[in-house]
Amino acid sequence: MLPGSIQITGEALSGAEIKDICDSLKENSVRLLSVRGCQLSDRDFGRVCRGVAESHSLAQLNLNLGVVSTISRTKQLADALKANRSVQTLFLHGSPLLDAGLVTLNGALSTHPSLVSLDLGDCMLGDEAVRLICGMLPPDGAKSGLKELTLSANPAISTQGWARLAIAVAHSSQLRVLNLDYNPLGDHIAGMLAVAVASSRTLEVLDLEGTGLTNQSAQVFLDMVENYPTSLRVLVLAENDISPELQQQISDLLSEGEEEEDKDGEARGSSVTPREKPAWVPHSITGSKRLGQKGSTENHISHALLRKDHFYLRNRNMNFS
Repeated sequence: MLPGSIQITGEALSGAEIKDICDSLKENSVRLLSVRGCQLSDRDFGRVCRGVAESHSLAQLNLNLGVVSTISRTKQLADALKANRSVQTLFLHGSPLLDAGLVTLNGALSTHPSLVSLDLGDCMLGDEAVRLICGMLPPDGAKSGLKELTLSANPAISTQGWARLAIAVAHSSQLRVLNLDYNPLGDHIAGMLAVAVASSRTLEVLDLEGTGLTNQSAQVFLDMVENYPTSLRVLVLAENDISPELQQQISDLLSEGEEEEDKDGEARGSSVTPREKPAWVPHSITGSKRLGQKGSTENHISHALLRKDHFYLRNRNMNFS
């Protein structure tokens, strides 16, 4: 049987359910495990972590909304990730990690051989955490790093911290998606990010929804996309004090750039465009986000618990962060 999904949202997990999860992990029959917002005892959390450590099939792990609630659990997760080699996407959105928690996780995250997507939104992070995250965005010629990074709603990060991140983004050889929505960035920090985007050869999606920007920032981005070649394809500016006209101009120019690139690829008689399209697909940008409309970075799916050959639907139409 091909690996399946275990997805449960906002429930108190029973011992039997924990056993099912752990057995499935150890049997390598799970590719996606989500226990978003679920309540489980410290003992059961440890059991799940041991299952993660042993799994060779698990590619996506969602522990959003307070599942990793203590430094003890953070240490258990770090130990599990050190042993695991298969996880590609890790969601910790809404976990009270603080900088100390990321210090605990850093060794496991920065050396994980498969991790390409990391969600640390609303994790109460500060500048020390950003310094560590920058180490996961290695420059050209260095080791592989993250392709997608979410740092939404971490207001404790200072201007200095964002400046450090902007430099890392400018030189990253891997990063394609950066979600910074609902941080109090303002026009000054947005200007730094515009320079980073202009310098990056890989960044395709930048989410700045609800970050305190004005037409001043929008004009900088407009000048950038109008006059300089860039890999950027999606810029989300919703919920800012930016005129609809400026947002539309930027969106149109980005769309034109993508269409011209596709035409160039067709003219060369190849199905691959000049900037090669990879098989990897970002997890966090929904259709509404791509259009620059208001919307959460959460993906909407039905949550199911896979047990052997049967699906038990639970919490249908809940959000999956």
